Amino acid sequence: MSESEFLDIVVLAGGISHERDVSMRSGRRVADELTGLGHTVTVLDPQAGLLTELAARRPDVIWPVLHGATGEDGALLSLLETTGIPHVGPRGTAAGLAWSKPTAKELVRRAGFATPTWIALSRETFRDLGAASVLEHLVRALGTPLVVKPAQGGSAQGVTIVDTPAGLPRAMVDAYTYDETALVETKIEGTELAVTVIDTGAGPVALPAVEIVPVSGVFSFDARYNAGETLFFTPARIAPEVAQRVADTAVAIHSLLGLAQLSRIDLIVDAEGVAWFLEANVLPGLTETSLAPQSIEASGESLGTVYAALARAASTSLR
Repeated sequence: MSESEFLDIVVLAGGISHERDVSMRSGRRVADELTGLGHTVTVLDPQAGLLTELAARRPDVIWPVLHGATGEDGALLSLLETTGIPHVGPRGTAAGLAWSKPTAKELVRRAGFATPTWIALSRETFRDLGAASVLEHLVRALGTPLVVKPAQGGSAQGVTIVDTPAGLPRAMVDAYTYDETALVETKIEGTELAVTVIDTGAGPVALPAVEIVPVSGVFSFDARYNAGETLFFTPARIAPEVAQRVADTAVAIHSLLGLAQLSRIDLIVDAEGVAWFLEANVLPGLTETSLAPQSIEASGESLGTVYAALARAASTSLR
């Protein structure tokens, strides 16, 4: 298929996760950019009858812009594979591995990359072993400050930075609101970065890293999606040799986890220039305040051109 040919694209947006509204915003943005270039785009909200509708329509490619478990845990992606219709993003099995933060961290650690020390703790274990005893052990084992987050989830929902032991009980409750397992990890001080990786057919490439500086000091859900609550610097204000190391690390992790076409790798660079892996985003946000679009524009390309290239790359390869 030549680049001049238009594609029939189905964008999946919405779903039933905590990130439904973000997904809808991402979906509309992707659809608008692709439609502006002449492609035929239909936005569908996954629900009963979706697979039947896809089988009848047979678009050239499906682009899931589903954040949270609805799209990123791998279940839907695995189902899409059975339709024989290409889709943007990784195979369902790879998505499932990356979606689980403890699993992704362990794979990355085994490959020799730095990631903060962590403990993954189920709600059941937390309760059965006695909350007070477990909390005391966590502080003794990991120290403070800590970051507590749901083991599966996105958009910083349920994430808390714990500076003193007194803040840990509430942080655990917040994490368990979003998942049955909480991830407790040591907090790395440094420059917070988001690195978008794209692959339009010639192999994965890291785009300019986005440096994240929340006004409140915490990159919360509100800080992510409300304009003015976070300062972004693209490219990040880091030395060229550190930027190259960060880019190489992001591409390596993207490939290690089996991600495809588009991902976002979140890292923190410490004072020594070490890039610490935090998590991988299987289907990163593409709203007006999201990080991936900032990286794309900083690379000198237009959003529509890159989105079309990603869709085209997916449409020509069934993984």
